[in-house]
Amino acid sequence: MHPGAWWLWALGLATAASRTNNPLLLGLLVGVAGYVVAARKTDAPWARSYTAFIKIGLFVVGIRLAFNVVLGSPIPGSHTLFTLPQLPLPDWAKGIRVGGRVTAEGMLFALYDGARLATLLICVGAANALANPARLLKSLPGALYEAGVAVVVAMTFAPNMVADVVRLRTARRLRGRPTGGLRAIAQIGLPVLEGALERSVAVAASMDARGYGRTAQVPAPVRLTTTVLTLGGLLGVCAGTYGLLASEGAGYGLPVLAGGVLASLAGLRLGGRRQLRTRYRPDRWGVRSWLVAGSGVAVAGLLLWTGTYAPEALTLGVVPLAAPSLPLWPALSLLAGLLPAFVAPVPPKESP
Repeated sequence: MHPGAWWLWALGLATAASRTNNPLLLGLLVGVAGYVVAARKTDAPWARSYTAFIKIGLFVVGIRLAFNVVLGSPIPGSHTLFTLPQLPLPDWAKGIRVGGRVTAEGMLFALYDGARLATLLICVGAANALANPARLLKSLPGALYEAGVAVVVAMTFAPNMVADVVRLRTARRLRGRPTGGLRAIAQIGLPVLEGALERSVAVAASMDARGYGRTAQVPAPVRLTTTVLTLGGLLGVCAGTYGLLASEGAGYGLPVLAGGVLASLAGLRLGGRRQLRTRYRPDRWGVRSWLVAGSGVAVAGLLLWTGTYAPEALTLGVVPLAAPSLPLWPALSLLAGLLPAFVAPVPPKESP
């Protein structure tokens, strides 16, 4: 499975989550992502990051509710939960308050808003748990080769430094020496820093011996075209993403985003001509990759389409208070995200 397919699938789910604040639909998205992760994650270290993203999402919801309690909410409400002492502010801070009345409508709005952001983070966490980061960086276009190598080296060195710290702490504990305090930290940090510098020098010598940094001569018009396409494409991606996330920008957001992506890809392909490199055993984008990526794109497209003809099914109001309902067709659209759990290859299990 190509790692880019997992990221397209997860970004499709995240785009769908950005279009609704219905907690039932958001919970269904989290369930879809969690089921696929449970069915297709490997035993690799990065596969354990999904739980961390869930905890971060819950923390975000708690922070959003706490901000609503302390700073108030612009949502008018008639159901007062409690009242905090209000801090008087100067005239130049009009529109801002600290403390005061906390309403059920404001808390519910904050809960919906925090749940949407938490779902976005959990969808990104699903991609982190399913896609091999080293293989993903290896699949980068040639124009991003140097950046990819730097990230791979950083990802390789970080676990080694953690392992060095654990080894040195264990050795000090076996010798009866303290492992806490400033003195112990200094005595542990110096050998770790020395080992990191030695590995850095060794990697730099290896990269220099392999010709890292060599570039080919490219005509000036090609370089100018590459710059224009890349920068223009990135601006298009930013504008299109803003249009998709805005409440009334889906009409122009999708074509602008598609144009920006195509321009960026063309710029990166032209920029890759400067790199003299080959790729060892490149990942193939097969039928399964198309199905996985297409399921995420289908979920995003169906939710965007639903938002154009029935926005009330995706956006819930909090005034007056009402229990959320589960719209049938948007819920069935989200179930298309379960396709990778059945078409993606089953990861091999480590032997006991």
